Amino acid sequence: MFNKLATLLFSPNAEARAGAFSRGELIAVGAFAFVALALLPALNAFTPAESFFHVSDFTINLYGKYICYAVLAVSVDLLWGYTGLLSLGQCLFFALGGYAFGMYLTLKIGKLGQYHSDLPDFMVFLGYPKLPAHWEPFHNFWFAAGAAALVPALVALVFGWLAFRSKIKGVYFSILTQALTYAACLMFFRNDFTFGGNNGLTDFKFIAGFDIRSPATQRALYAVSAALLVGVYLFCRWLTSSKFGKVQQAVRDSENRVLFSGYAASNYKLFVFVLAAVIAGLAGALYVPQVGIINPSEMATDKSLEAIVWVAVGGRGTLVGPVAGAVAVNALKSWATRAYPDLWLIILGGLFTLVVLFLPRGLAGIPAQCVGLWRRIHAKRDGADARHR
Repeated sequence: MFNKLATLLFSPNAEARAGAFSRGELIAVGAFAFVALALLPALNAFTPAESFFHVSDFTINLYGKYICYAVLAVSVDLLWGYTGLLSLGQCLFFALGGYAFGMYLTLKIGKLGQYHSDLPDFMVFLGYPKLPAHWEPFHNFWFAAGAAALVPALVALVFGWLAFRSKIKGVYFSILTQALTYAACLMFFRNDFTFGGNNGLTDFKFIAGFDIRSPATQRALYAVSAALLVGVYLFCRWLTSSKFGKVQQAVRDSENRVLFSGYAASNYKLFVFVLAAVIAGLAGALYVPQVGIINPSEMATDKSLEAIVWVAVGGRGTLVGPVAGAVAVNALKSWATRAYPDLWLIILGGLFTLVVLFLPRGLAGIPAQCVGLWRRIHAKRDGADARHR
């Protein structure tokens, strides 16, 4: 089966080589990459603070957070929009990637913590005699970076294999992913689970030898996040346009027909589920050093529901829509939680209802809806003119 997957992915006749990317799309991606990777960091680093064109350190940090959320939204869309798997636990993988890299950042605090010990502060407070064995490898940057992808992948592989092998689908799959996330959240809340309990991991100071709070480091983290978003988008766009992607979308539309055609649909779903977990884990790993904290609340079930809203608002099954949805909803959240903190959940629910009723294709579908409305108006006018003649 994996040979068949590899053939569909890397066949020289794959549809991705037949023009999956239009010229306009490549220009748009290139323009985004130029603005995100070159222009904004340059405006932050080289323009004076009083200049109209200056981008503040706070703004760069905020954009980096939004971009990490956008990568998470793309992973949700790969599952829900292209494979028909509504996972209510995608933030679990986001948080696992964050915890994996957060362990490295915590160990790099060294004796600069509150207790001036080689052990993390929470371990000193809880009376740990020494560093647990599973923390030791996280002194290494590359091990932590690899773990940010591998840990979510392993969890997704085990859970997905059990779920898809049992032919669990639809709402039952969604409920199981939510239950998995809730169970993991309860585990991480425990102090004896060695991950900081309710407070999680925080007070980071260094990353790869650089001061994590310096503007230059934050710019670099932002740029890496933007590069990850561009790379993930291009890869997912290529994947969904290949022969593999066609089978993937066929599973979404009619899994029984895919089975009757001789494909093992469960293997395709498992592959996409693990891939989406890896993408979410990498996003979480870059999110943590920019936000400065990781705790169990990042994997709470309501977080995964928010990610579903981002994709629905942006337009599922489009890849670019979830990016727009994640940025737009989180920008709205940043404003609403300051201006109307008690009304944010009502605003979010109203936005979701509005999109479902009037924008079924989300923000990405607005141009097509406008064109369709314009054509209908002209068709009615032409019909009225024809009757008057």
